[in-house]
Amino acid sequence: MVVEESVPRLRITEIFYSLQGESRSVGWPTVFIRLTGCPLRCGYCDTTYAFQGGDWMSLDQIIEQTSQYQSRYVTVTGGEPLAQKPCLELLSQLCDKGYKVSLETSGALDISSVDSRVVIVMDLKTPSSGEESKNRYDNIEHLKQKDQLKFVIGDQADYDWAVAKLEEFNLTQRCEVLFSPVQDQLSPTALADWILRDHLPVRMQVQLHKLLWGNEAGH
Repeated sequence: MVVEESVPRLRITEIFYSLQGESRSVGWPTVFIRLTGCPLRCGYCDTTYAFQGGDWMSLDQIIEQTSQYQSRYVTVTGGEPLAQKPCLELLSQLCDKGYKVSLETSGALDISSVDSRVVIVMDLKTPSSGEESKNRYDNIEHLKQKDQLKFVIGDQADYDWAVAKLEEFNLTQRCEVLFSPVQDQLSPTALADWILRDHLPVRMQVQLHKLLWGNEAGH
């Protein structure tokens, strides 16, 4: 009797086409593949609808739907994409197809097996997120120059904590560092003033998609 090998599948919340709202590729038309599920519950999360539900899709189905948008850029996001193991294979297959692929991850799960061609955009969770204890600091060793490390800043205490982490792990020498204010919680102007005051070698970013389409825009 021949036993068929199981086909890798992922639970997908949505696949959509928009402008990248964050990170180094901000502004580029991008296909977003949003995976379902996340082990974290950050207080500022704007994609809670991705915690559950979604539809099972094979990798071939995902890639076929992605190709319909004719975009060079693909972002795999969540939820937390790495919570589903076949995500690693999806990332590699997207790279094989010639896409410029980025992965948005919380930093709570191991990134060491992510395809080296993928640009990793990884969070370090600040205290106000409520999930600081989930930070996996050994992930920092796996970040490359092309990757990006993101701090989402909710208040002065978060900012001070992030500045301390910059020094503790020599982060700006490892990869590009992004500071972003929590929407409707910290004034972007205040964060910009702090960065300039302290001469931080970090990139300040705001969420372009929310400026264009409002707070309900996931990207």
